[in-house]
Amino acid sequence: MENGINPFSISHHTSSIYHLLLDMRNLWIFISRYNAFFLFIIFFLIGVYLTIKNNSYQRSVTLNSTNEVVGNAYSRLNVFKSYINLGMVNDSLAAENAKLKTTLLGLTTIDSAKDVKVIDTTTNQQYTYLAAKVVKNSITLRNNVMTINKGTLSGLETGMAVISPQRGVVGFIRDVSEHFATIQSLLHKDTKISVIIKKNNALGSLVWGENNFDIRKAFIKEVPNHIKMSVGDTVVTSGFGKFPAGILVGRLSKTNVATNDNFLSAELNLFNDFSTLQYVYVIKNKLAKEQDLLENPVKVK
Repeated sequence: MENGINPFSISHHTSSIYHLLLDMRNLWIFISRYNAFFLFIIFFLIGVYLTIKNNSYQRSVTLNSTNEVVGNAYSRLNVFKSYINLGMVNDSLAAENAKLKTTLLGLTTIDSAKDVKVIDTTTNQQYTYLAAKVVKNSITLRNNVMTINKGTLSGLETGMAVISPQRGVVGFIRDVSEHFATIQSLLHKDTKISVIIKKNNALGSLVWGENNFDIRKAFIKEVPNHIKMSVGDTVVTSGFGKFPAGILVGRLSKTNVATNDNFLSAELNLFNDFSTLQYVYVIKNKLAKEQDLLENPVKVK
């Protein structure tokens, strides 16, 4: 060995380079031999993408099929997590059953496989609450979506309101397949819900992520600037949208935040903890289509 150079090390390094070049050569031969197949796959995928992108029907079918597949996958993965939280979930459902028995007319039990009909004697409007299990939930994004294990076979439709076992606002049904549905969570930039401050019926709009992305906080906007708000005031749904009146939302934690449009904003602590949701209630309103048709009539030429 001269000048500290190890001939065995040089030989080993040369051998490694030789094998690397040999592997690259074999890979190139393989690609060249089956280039027609690879080109077919590439153009096929491009064709599928363009078809889905430019055709609403194919896009809808693909989205629903994806929801079905993803929903099944997350349903299986969620089994272990459900067992871990089984005790807490059972306690929550038992408490909710007792609460609904005393507050909703004619309610005797909650069965996740059946509808529970509730009649609002003030407006003669009949609702049906359908319990569903959350099989996927995101809370860390700007636009959060969750998946539940009920779909069109259970009568679910796009736009239906969703609440939690604590009767807090969750969001709206977005897309539906036969056995699953996705929910546009309250924790989503496009979710906007009509609410009131309970003590004075002051109207406002509930939004999330206005100044921060804390999953336990939201904001009520567009409150007239002459309204007096106090920390601790309860905020509930107004009944002017998809949600029945009086669904709990949260309590004000910071009030009278002035804006430039002669309205006030306030921060509130949400009653729902979106990080622990295991079950939700989908609200079916039998008069929703009639009301929507009246408010948005079809123009006949």
